[in-house]
Amino acid sequence: MLIPSQRDSQRIRVEQSNSSHNGNNESEMIKNWALAIGINQYDFLQPLKYAKRDAQLMQNLLCNEAGFDRVFLFSDDSPDIGGESTRPYRANLRRCLRQIAENSFIEPEDNFWFFFSGHGIRHGDDDYLMPADGDPDDVENTAISIQYLTECLRRCGSDNVVLILDACHYQQKRSGEGIGRQIQQLARQTGVISILSCSPHEASAEIDVLQTGAFTHALLEGLGIQGQCATVKRLQQYLCFRVPEIVAHYKYPRQTPDITQPVTKSHLILIPKYATLEDIAKQQINTVPAEVKQNLELAEALKLGVKVAAVHTVMQTEKVLSELWVGSGDNLNHKTLFSLNAIASPHISETAIDYLSSERGVDYTHLRDLLASGNWREADRETLKLMLKVAARTQAGWLNIESINNFPEIDLCTIDQLWVKYSHGRFGFSVQKRIWESVGGDFDADYETWCQFGDRIGWRRHDNWLFYSDLNFSSTAPVGHFPAAGSVNLLTVWQGWAVGLFSCLVGFSALASRLGKSSL
Repeated sequence: MLIPSQRDSQRIRVEQSNSSHNGNNESEMIKNWALAIGINQYDFLQPLKYAKRDAQLMQNLLCNEAGFDRVFLFSDDSPDIGGESTRPYRANLRRCLRQIAENSFIEPEDNFWFFFSGHGIRHGDDDYLMPADGDPDDVENTAISIQYLTECLRRCGSDNVVLILDACHYQQKRSGEGIGRQIQQLARQTGVISILSCSPHEASAEIDVLQTGAFTHALLEGLGIQGQCATVKRLQQYLCFRVPEIVAHYKYPRQTPDITQPVTKSHLILIPKYATLEDIAKQQINTVPAEVKQNLELAEALKLGVKVAAVHTVMQTEKVLSELWVGSGDNLNHKTLFSLNAIASPHISETAIDYLSSERGVDYTHLRDLLASGNWREADRETLKLMLKVAARTQAGWLNIESINNFPEIDLCTIDQLWVKYSHGRFGFSVQKRIWESVGGDFDADYETWCQFGDRIGWRRHDNWLFYSDLNFSSTAPVGHFPAAGSVNLLTVWQGWAVGLFSCLVGFSALASRLGKSSL
């Protein structure tokens, strides 16, 4: 049997528990499993150069960096497992997936990753992964459907499944569309975290100088010592900048990774060794129900999802969080949870690399320096100046709806990650987006919703909208207070919220809608 049986898995857990000397049996009992597939040689498709190496490097990283217990490798020349072939033919892969789905060796608290580097094909309305013997003229009978794959992963037993596909090397000549659309839909339905190397209308690049795929190279960086992306959110931010930079540097066509995950899993800890106290706190908070009526229930919920983190970090986190909710009694509600959520905003380390990417060639160095020095007022004005430049609206002096709708996502992400990083998660478009969504904001939001949003981020006081000059330009400003000038037009900056209120509401409504469609 390729995959360990439930009895073998339980034996491994017991042995590790008995050999543990730190008394933290709970975290020792959590297992990390992965299946890595890399195919260079195809019977009916053009061979790839580095897919096999991508899978091998992924296996090495998961075993050596991430501390995975077992990573099963299927490649052109991978060794047999338990006397069974790991040649990536359809029959072998389907047998492995059946064993994963049926043998129940994985527990709910375990993590399971599926990595595939090779060809993928969209046939009809369905996405397929192509095994070594996959035939593009007989896709349904020779390929592995994404529907079948996600169903097996859903049944594997783990509540934390990560699906990583660098499988967009093949594109149909007629439609020019690769895989991706169905994967995104199924990921949302099943709760699987899906990480795709590019959008459906793009292709994955293989870089000869790097001897890997561009996406996998960035992925390995992000999960390793260079990126130290402990959570799904931080990995998403890293890939959003790094992959386009790599392909641009080596003069390949545009490639934009796509990550789909449930809201509650955006802060799931992927690599515990790089997790910060805030990462663990955020993962704990995401497990709390919208309403918690008893402290006992809250305490149980806060402990979920942190078993994979270091023991001392968990203890510190529980102590900090306990101080936050002790005394809240039975009154913990949405408002209290929002306060906890704000305290544990997404964290970007100060040592992380700044990616100053711009689709329009705009230089973000000065903005970075202003933010690094904590000069929020000038940084806010610089943000507006740069956004006008990106949108080619400098002469007009304000952002209209069309320019906001067409604002490049790369530049939007660059501005956001700089604000989030240097404010320690306090300011940024993505921070404002979360607050906007928490009050039920959408493009058709009514005035009452706007007032709730303004109250939350400190743009209103005593039921009145503030003038721009009355904003709090210190580090103690409310969460989401900035950017402010970049969300409205210059009338607001010069003459105050009262004069520019209508433009403020319309302009930010468009920006909020734009953020909703982006990966922030």
